[in-house]
Amino acid sequence: MNTEDETGFTGAKMALFLGQRLVVILRDDLPGLPFAGQWDLPGGGREGQETLFNCVQRECHEELGLTVLPENVLWKRRFLQENTGDPVWFFVARLRSDASERIVFGDEGQEWRMMEVAEFLRHPKGITAFQDRLRLYFEQMGELPAKKSPRCLKRGKGDEHQEDRVRRGVSPVKSVAPTRPIT
Repeated sequence: MNTEDETGFTGAKMALFLGQRLVVILRDDLPGLPFAGQWDLPGGGREGQETLFNCVQRECHEELGLTVLPENVLWKRRFLQENTGDPVWFFVARLRSDASERIVFGDEGQEWRMMEVAEFLRHPKGITAFQDRLRLYFEQMGELPAKKSPRCLKRGKGDEHQEDRVRRGVSPVKSVAPTRPIT
């Protein structure tokens, strides 16, 4: 991966697993707030000239009080933000399950929750772009997130195919080889 790919970005999000479960944040329900009242993942906008990893690490610490280290990252990929075309990054990382005992919820959002992957992937209030990106991670790793999740990875009535989302600009433009999960 070249350095230029990591310097020109506007923000980053992280699917953070604590053990086998995903940490999700219910966004505030304020008028005009994008994705108000929806289940979100830690992350946000870049501040100043911070590096890619520093951005997602800072956001995770501000929102959950957890520190993610580079060796906790399993996968990362660059995407184009659907509404602006700006480059953004999506990370998948894992900490031990007992990290949930150290969560200190920040001042953004209504609550945090540990959620089964299959539940997040099919949740009607999950942010679709992040559901799609997490599905892509599992597809690229050749894994299903849980025994009951195959139906949530398949196209359902009214859903669009991954190819349709790619045509709309959700297309990933860079991928990084994953490392082994931390158990």
